[in-house]
Amino acid sequence: MLKFKCQNSNDKINSNSKSQISKLKLFHLFIIFAFSFLILISGCASLNEGIKSFLGVSTKELELARKNAITKTVNYDYFSCYTKTYDILKEKGSYIYSQDINKHIIAVYLSEKDTTPVGIFFKEIDSKNTQIEIASPSTYAKELIAARLFSGLEK
Repeated sequence: MLKFKCQNSNDKINSNSKSQISKLKLFHLFIIFAFSFLILISGCASLNEGIKSFLGVSTKELELARKNAITKTVNYDYFSCYTKTYDILKEKGSYIYSQDINKHIIAVYLSEKDTTPVGIFFKEIDSKNTQIEIASPSTYAKELIAARLFSGLEK
């Protein structure tokens, strides 16, 4: 006959077993964290865009509003148009929160206190003409920035 030695419920678990149990718990936590992270970055919004949104510097909303933008072509080359626009926005008190001359965008808030976003997009038509698109989810903000900007560029 075979006899099995069973552990008595009064016996203590040795320290080696405790270490193995805690390592197993850590491993399970790591697996849960890894899967959560993968689900987070594979969602509708990328992790980068999610962070930008959280920080309040995302331009995705402005790019979506671009289909209803106020558009005007001005008689400036791309670089001059971009720099003049930047200077006018600063002069008029708009808060510039994102700019990228290579991506052809300047993103602003109406002011430091009014954080309604407005995006100014640039498209080079030819060496002497640039198209400006002003987009925002707010019609008022879009029209206000357009009026400020276009009057400043006409001077």
